[in-house]
Amino acid sequence: MTRKISVSHLCDIAPLSTDDITTILDRASFFKQALKNQSVPRTLEHKVVLTLFTENSTRTRNSFEMAAHRLGANLMNWDEKISSAQKGETFSDTLRYLNGYHPDAIVIRHHEYNAPNYVAGLVDCPVINAGDSYREHPTQALLDAFTIRESKGRLEGVKVAIIGDLAHSRVAGSNVPLLTKMGATVHLIAPKNLQPQKTPEGVTLFETLEDGLPDCDVVMTLRIQKERMDASAVPNDTSYFHAYGLTQSRLALAKPDAIVMHPGPMNRGVEIADDVADDPRQSVIFQQGANGVPVRMAVLDLLVGQK
Repeated sequence: MTRKISVSHLCDIAPLSTDDITTILDRASFFKQALKNQSVPRTLEHKVVLTLFTENSTRTRNSFEMAAHRLGANLMNWDEKISSAQKGETFSDTLRYLNGYHPDAIVIRHHEYNAPNYVAGLVDCPVINAGDSYREHPTQALLDAFTIRESKGRLEGVKVAIIGDLAHSRVAGSNVPLLTKMGATVHLIAPKNLQPQKTPEGVTLFETLEDGLPDCDVVMTLRIQKERMDASAVPNDTSYFHAYGLTQSRLALAKPDAIVMHPGPMNRGVEIADDVADDPRQSVIFQQGANGVPVRMAVLDLLVGQK
């Protein structure tokens, strides 16, 4: 049996210790190899994982469901659009009813800020945050860290540039505390109106790629979160691409062996050029996406499967 982690829920990065993060990444490495060898232990056999998504999702939802299936769990889905929420039932009442069915874990993506922590206070099982509002997306940060460690062999001392809509990005909201906690250096690059209100501790903020990309080992671009902002914030995709889109010439500002990442979905020709996204030597974007399965297997296993 592997080491446990010190938390009962995964709603945020802050409560995780460096040992917790290392344990999750090591367990993900084990599962990635087990998937390759077709020798996955079914540590969630007879467990039931409830998924509760109030926002659209492709990568996160499907990789969580695939992770649960690979570990032998049964899945139960709550769909807000066809639930009693449409009849006026409150969210807290819904959660109390669902808790009475005794799920073994709840995976939640919710449009409300801090919803996973609220849910964790109402239920008796582990709650895993699959993204809440613009606040946090901890398993995305873990799979990003896993991908960086897989490519670079370490996190400590790695210099990571994160480019784009930092003001509305839950991906950045979890990546920054995780990467800095693990000893990486973080450069945040964005136009003034897409910068975070407060500069996170331990990072450097830049307004141009020319200033922020030199000497970086990792270049991560983020999608413009138009659904979370005033339309005037980015009125023209073309002008944004000219100023902040990751092109081959801008990528050349980073280290020659820098890797390119993107949490998806990509808006090609807005935050990233086609030839950068598909670069066979430097882009690890689709590898990054695939790593969502073993990382989420590790989280489910450590929170649920080791009971």
